[in-house]
Amino acid sequence: MPDSSLSFVHEPAAQRVLFQPGGFSRMGEEADRLGLRRLLVLTTKGQARLGEAAADLLGERAVALYPGAVMHTPVEVTDDACALAADRKADGIVAIGGGSTVGLSKAIALRTDMQQIVLPTTYAGSEMTDLIGQTAHGEKKTERTRKVRQETVIYDVHLTMSLPASISALSGMNAIAHAMEAMYAPDGNPIVSLMAEEAVSVLNAALPAIIDAPASVEHRNRALYGAWLAGTCLGSVTMGLHHKLCHVLGGKFDLPHAEMHTVLLPYSLAFNAKAAGDAMERMGRAMGAHDPVSALRDLQARCGAPAGLHALGMPAEGIEDVVAQVAHADFPNPRAVEADPLRVMLWAAHAGNPPPDLL
Repeated sequence: MPDSSLSFVHEPAAQRVLFQPGGFSRMGEEADRLGLRRLLVLTTKGQARLGEAAADLLGERAVALYPGAVMHTPVEVTDDACALAADRKADGIVAIGGGSTVGLSKAIALRTDMQQIVLPTTYAGSEMTDLIGQTAHGEKKTERTRKVRQETVIYDVHLTMSLPASISALSGMNAIAHAMEAMYAPDGNPIVSLMAEEAVSVLNAALPAIIDAPASVEHRNRALYGAWLAGTCLGSVTMGLHHKLCHVLGGKFDLPHAEMHTVLLPYSLAFNAKAAGDAMERMGRAMGAHDPVSALRDLQARCGAPAGLHALGMPAEGIEDVVAQVAHADFPNPRAVEADPLRVMLWAAHAGNPPPDLL
């Protein structure tokens, strides 16, 4: 029986999810269900051929392909895509890709209210959230709004098979970050905690398996399932220090998204560890380890993660700007984010040294 003192709010979003190998072939069916007749197809430059295949499959429903999505959703890219959508009188979006493409789809929807069909090719999880981050003049700003929530998400494992094993592992570590921060979110609840623990457990097992057997549909399908759970957690609660840091670092220095999450996660977790006891227990249980920070470091090594933020191109002289911006920002976190311990943490993360004991 539940504890009689238990009290929480859980408000699941109205969103259709198709988790199905071969789901790529159902794009047209989903467009018809939504009443969409003129679709703008979005991809990155590297996935333009996949966009062309989607346009061929959609036939007359596809009125334009925009293969220009890039990291951190620069507003000038959104300007270009919106101009194309207006010129072709598009009434809906099909976005195929990872966080960059999903971010652009959201930015267009924010301006135009167009409905979205999303087919993820990575484990980024953004497709399950009403979060949007956009970059202008070197600063990335985020907001929550139901206007950017995708109407349909199609998870087709076959779209992830060409993702190199090393990139798959980094993308999966990004998903683990969503689940771990959800475990200590101030607006969390038992349902989210269950999903988060399951997500970490599944991904912790699936990512090394993908490294060992990149062609395994089973391992990649399990990882995609874990990423869906983690993305659902990300969309259900408020994130803390880890995600705040990633947004600031990404906007300021244009660091690669998944790699940045992967490098920072053990440091963020160590920063909050002694203020998030219950969450740490869940994380340890999910990873089969007494110390989840050490377990994360081991998983990083197994997945070939970069050694530190310096390896991603972050300049050491930028640390003070990040400290100033984050320490004065308003966001929820299990412990207060003060400048001195944050600075110590970032110097360690920059060098790739073991996470320091900050309490």
